[in-house]
Formats: sequence, C-alpha cells, structure tokens
Amino acid sequence: MTLQPIALDPASRRRALASMAETELDVLVIGGGVVGGGAAIDAATRGLCVGLVEAIDYGAGTSSRSSKLFHGGLRYLKQLNFSLVFEALRERKLMLNTVAPHLVRPVEFIFPLVTPIYDRAYAGAGIGFYDILGAGRGVPHHLRHIGKKSTFEIFPGAKRGKIRGGVLFYEGQVDDARHTMMLTRTAASYGALCASSARVTSYLRDGDRVIGARVEDLESGEQVDVRAKHVVNAAGVWTDELQEMVGSTSGLRVKASKGVHIVVPRDRIDSAVGLITETEKSLLFVIPCPWSDDFWIIGTTDTEWNLDLAHPAASSADLDYILAEVNVMLEKPLVRDDIVGVYAGLRPLLAGESDQTSKLSREHAVVPAAPGLTVIAGGKYTTYRVMAADAIDAAVAGQRSVEPSRTATIALVGADGFDELWEARVRLANEHDLPVKTVEHLLRRYGSAISEIFELIAAEPELATPVASTDNRYLGAEIRYAVTHEGALHLVDILARRTRVSIETRDRGKSAASDVADIVADALGWSAEQRAREIENYSARVDAEIESQRQPDDRTADAARMGARGVRGSAAVADVSA
Repeated sequence: MTLQPIALDPASRRRALASMAETELDVLVIGGGVVGGGAAIDAATRGLCVGLVEAIDYGAGTSSRSSKLFHGGLRYLKQLNFSLVFEALRERKLMLNTVAPHLVRPVEFIFPLVTPIYDRAYAGAGIGFYDILGAGRGVPHHLRHIGKKSTFEIFPGAKRGKIRGGVLFYEGQVDDARHTMMLTRTAASYGALCASSARVTSYLRDGDRVIGARVEDLESGEQVDVRAKHVVNAAGVWTDELQEMVGSTSGLRVKASKGVHIVVPRDRIDSAVGLITETEKSLLFVIPCPWSDDFWIIGTTDTEWNLDLAHPAASSADLDYILAEVNVMLEKPLVRDDIVGVYAGLRPLLAGESDQTSKLSREHAVVPAAPGLTVIAGGKYTTYRVMAADAIDAAVAGQRSVEPSRTATIALVGADGFDELWEARVRLANEHDLPVKTVEHLLRRYGSAISEIFELIAAEPELATPVASTDNRYLGAEIRYAVTHEGALHLVDILARRTRVSIETRDRGKSAASDVADIVADALGWSAEQRAREIENYSARVDAEIESQRQPDDRTADAARMGARGVRGSAAVADVSA
C-alpha cells in the first residue's frame, strides 16, 4: 500500500499539541533535526505512540547547515575507523536506492594531485580502498586515475603549474533541510504527533523517573504537559542544556564544532565535477549545489564554538580561510565579491581529551540520563538512521512485543513512484503546461508528492508563475506549499529551509520577503501588522548576519549576529537566515 502523506499545516500542529496533552505517549522525542525526525519515524513504524517537539523549525539547527553530502568519510579512513566508514557507505546506499531516491543522488568528485607520485600513491590508495568498500553501495563503482591532460579537460579551471593529475570517484548529495523536513512529514504520515515552535521548558518527574516534559507553544504562549513512558533527547548541540534540566550529565558531553560554507556562482569555477582536497586541518569540498545547477557550495571549517548555539556566526576569518584554501587549486582565484551566500552550522561532537574538534569523535553514543530519559548524541548526518534506531532500541528496552526497527525499508514521502515519474517528466510538463526544467526541479524537491503541487496550481493557476524576487527559482505554489503541507510558520522557515533563497540571492532573500509574505499571509492567518513584523525581523536578521561576516573573529561576529531584532526573543523568530 502506498503511504498517504499527511499535510503539516498550522491546524495539524495545533491538533498535535492538543493530542500530546491528552494522551500518554510511548515515546516523546525532543529535537526536530535529522536524528529526531529519524527517531520519530523509527518509533512510529514500530507501532508506538510518538510525539516530536522542536523549539524552532524542522532542521533549523545543524541539520540544514551541513555539507549536503551522504558520504562515507574519507577522513575516517586516515584515522583507521573502518567500521564508521563501512556503516556510512551502507547508509548512503539505502538513501540513494530505497529511502530517499528523489532527494539523494550521486555526484562525481576529483581529488586533484599536486605531487603526482606521492599524491597518487597516498590519495589514490585511500580513495581506492574507499571505492572498494563502497562497491555496491549506491553510487557508480567508477574510481579512475587520470593524468594532467585529462584533469584539465575535466577541470579546466585548475591552477597551471600546480595540478598534475587527479583521482575521480563518487559520493552522494542531498538538500539536507528538505530531507530533514521530509523525515518529519513521513513520521507524521505514520501517526507521529509533530509540533515545531514548541520548546521543552522542564521535565515532568515521578520521583527520580522522567515521565514527560512541559512544553511551551511559542506561537500562543500556552504551556502543555506531555506525558510519555520514555523521553528521547535528540537535541544535538543542545544536549547538555537539556541534560542539566534533569540534573544529570550521564557522563556524556557534547562539544560544538563550527562548520562554515560559502556559496558562489557555478561559472566562477570551471569544472565539470566537484572538487575535494586535503588541508592542514580537514578536507575541503567544492560541491555542485544539489538543488540548483547555478552554484557551488564550498567548505568547510572545523573550529570550536562556545557562543550562541542557535545562531553560529561566520566571521571574516572563516571566509578568508575557505577562499585561501580553495584558491590553492584555482587558476582564477575567488574573491569576496564572488560569494552569494554563507551559512554556519554546529556539529555536535562527543567531547574527548583533545581540544581540537577535528579530532573529536564523529561516532555516536546512546546513554540513559535518568530513568525514563535516553540521550542520543554525536554521529554524523549520513548515519542518522542508525542513530535513531539505536535511540529507540534503548527507549523500549525491556518492553515486550515491540517490533525491531523497520526504517531500512521505509521510503520517505515522495519516494514511491519517483523513478517512473522522472522517466515521464516530459509528459508531465506537457500535461501541466510547464517547462521540462521546472518539472525536473519539482521532482527533485518533492518526488511523487509533486501531485500536491499540481493540485495547488489547478486550484489557483497564478501559483504556476515563478516568483521573480527569488530569481525565478521557485513557483508561487512551492511557497504556499511550504505552509500548507510542510510545516513552515515564519518567513525564515520558507526562505532559509523550504527554499534556499537566503543563500542563493545576492541580498539573501530580503527583496523576496514581501512577495513571499503576500503568498502565505492568509494561510498563516497573519494580520497586516504581523506581516510587516515578519518582513522587518527577516530583514534585520539578514543585516546582522552580513555584519557578522565583516567581523574579525568569533566573539565579535557573535555579538553582531545577536544584535538583530527578534534574535533574543522567542524561538518562533529566533533563527538564522542561513
């Protein structure tokens, strides 16, 4: 039977909170990132009664600010962490073939060689072993060593006199924000009760046992008590903060590592494939943008962050570092004016003895923080499904008749029938009077749920028109759909996550804010005053973000970022315009 998707709209959110207040859940998941969404699906598909609460928006934190890759982790081969690499490669295959083929696809990379003999032996051996491990893991088995001439044919923008050959291989790529949101929507479609803008303020206790949480509805200001047989803390970099509420650290600590990426126009780097190189600190990727052929995503940094967790700021030093490292490979160097967008995210790493975050563990841990409360932390985006299954296994340990995890065979909303629709994209374009390129764009974002976009257009034909202030990248129907089906409550949800306007337009979406507000105001029940306030807050956030990127270091960048109106207010408006 094909899964019938449940629409996440403002009314469904209110109903979910009301139901959570009236029902004792089997599992309450705190955190609407990729692990929290994965945990909600895992529990719901085992037949459990599940609730999911998220303080800001689905994927608002780390899960919308990654390198947009499902990858095995070449760097972990260097650390001889073969088990983590193999696990990640297995998960990559599942995402590409079963779970999210509409959202995840293969992307080819070249590792440019500087010193042919040493680099080819060192990098080639590592990538070769990586390719062997990944054989049959969802991407083409296509490792190729190429010489200088072939390298320049594939990568014409390579620096002359520097690049002397290359190694070609494949990875998987994804729009992380859409994938995370689809996880939540799929969980809801299997019966999970899901609410964003719902912040946990304390735990409910029966003696030493945690029996639920008090949740504040940040849209209405109301408080609800949500009772659950077990609570799972999947809050990422906020793990320690939530543990402190229960008076326990469970022996597990999380350290935040900041990763910054920049977005530049595709024509600024002349290459037919993505690029990867090793720096003194980490690996640097130049990634073809997964949702648009017009951009490259370049990153990342890996530095300790001890400031505001909700709003990590990219400093001038971060941008200078990325530009300097990528320019080592380029004949025509990138400059600041080439940067269209910037985003910064925090990795929740398991703290160890090293002070260097690049050496902390990317593996995950599941631990009991108190009776009735399980914490899941660490890990990486690629292995979210394993993390989620481990967390739910721990939550239901000792209970009889609970099924094992099924998520290795559960497809996300939009996956069923995607391949057939992709083959029929020309016919779909003709039937709906849309350009083939537009239908391809919609299929890559919604998969078989494209039918719901077509229903919106059939009801309001004007929604088939591209929104000019988004550089004509998104239809009016996609903007409306973000609210009526995908849980968006505020402009930043739409401009930074449901779409990527905030990092693919020169003004970071400021000029689009008014047009987007016009499309969604009725669906969100905004008054004229609320509409104006949303636009003002979004604009202030963007201005503060741009100012932070002019600052020399983390502390001054954080101070500039936190100066935006609304950033220190409720989580309903406290988010970064990526």
